[in-house]
Amino acid sequence: MKNKERFDAAYYRRFYMRAATRAMSQPETERRAALVGSLVTQLEIPVKRILDVGCGLGWFKKPLLKSFPKASYQGVEYSQYLCDKMGWDHGSAVDYQGRGQFDLVICCDVIQYLNKRDAEMAIDNLARLCRGALFIHVPTTHDWKTLMDPSGTDTKVHVRSAQWYRKNLNEHFTHVGNGVLVKYDVPFLQWELAEPWK
Repeated sequence: MKNKERFDAAYYRRFYMRAATRAMSQPETERRAALVGSLVTQLEIPVKRILDVGCGLGWFKKPLLKSFPKASYQGVEYSQYLCDKMGWDHGSAVDYQGRGQFDLVICCDVIQYLNKRDAEMAIDNLARLCRGALFIHVPTTHDWKTLMDPSGTDTKVHVRSAQWYRKNLNEHFTHVGNGVLVKYDVPFLQWELAEPWK
């Protein structure tokens, strides 16, 4: 089955809407979005344009716009079903072009669906689209072994080490904590103990 067909109504019912089998809930996503918004605000990175790549049901939208009320939000989704239902732009993290760059790019639980070559291309493309901060959330091999519940997780994914992600993301970004990364040419101030510990 092709990925476009895979991400249909049944997929979203199982992994998002049904409490017994969902991978994440709306309140969990909203808390995560509020954390991202707070951290980016604390770093004084101005946000006027938000891009959510793999936006799914759009659960990041409302809390991000609460953090950045003057910003515009653009959702991009690979699932044709959700594009038709929710009105998102159809596209992939691998090759979505967009118009210009975005101050905050969200990519939550997307990269694990891509093979190695496409995952590398997606990270490069996210860096091209981003002119400020990127929030990326993706399970690593360690997460898969120690934190994931197979009953509430799509197991048809490519699992990679944190080292692999760090190597590819470090080509473009500085990690500032909690999955938030900042482009190298973007100035920000962060106290030493607030930085991710090495």
